Amino acid sequence: MAGHNHGHTPAAWTGVTIAFIGFCVAGAFTVLANPLGFWAGMVIVALGGVVGVAMRAAGLGMPKAQPHPRPRPEAQTQQ
Repeated sequence: MAGHNHGHTPAAWTGVTIAFIGFCVAGAFTVLANPLGFWAGMVIVALGGVVGVAMRAAGLGMPKAQPHPRPRPEAQTQQ
């Protein structure tokens, strides 16, 4: 997939980085047995998704793919 530039955009990197920080916060507060901190981490995870979508809408994501024309089937040769 690296040849298709899959997810290598500022919107994707920013959204995933924010979500990763949220998972780290939630995990730390899970170990500390603090439900409020855990849910704060989950809010940060959701914020990462919102930021990623907003950045994509602002033009920092992958451009919409242009539909590829379908190849016409070759005429079958008669034997």
